[in-house]
Amino acid sequence: QVRLVESGGGLVQPGGSLRLSCAASRFSFSSFAMSWYRQAPGKERELVAAITSGGGMTNYADSVKGRFTISRDNAKNTVYLQMNSLKPEDTAVYSCNARRVVTGGTYDYWGQGTQVTVSS
Repeated sequence: QVRLVESGGGLVQPGGSLRLSCAASRFSFSSFAMSWYRQAPGKERELVAAITSGGGMTNYADSVKGRFTISRDNAKNTVYLQMNSLKPEDTAVYSCNARRVVTGGTYDYWGQGTQVTVSS
């Protein structure tokens, strides 16, 4: 059984910062690309940030570039999302994703999500 558990969400004022964590267990964490998605009420789920299995490449949505940073610590089986200069439009449920592509198909796992609310 693969398990991903997010933490670090909460209520923050505009301009504030928050760090999300995603702890993984029961699979080869270092073999998976990791990413953060978010979904706001009435909107489709969107990719926020992604990082390759070795941490050598990252990618961000245009809306968060320069404000968010994704990182991973393979020794701790954990991926992080540092969020700075938060805006009300960042309010959403943030979910952690693990993906590994092999010859037989794609392995894709999700956490339950953590709520981030940006409000004054």
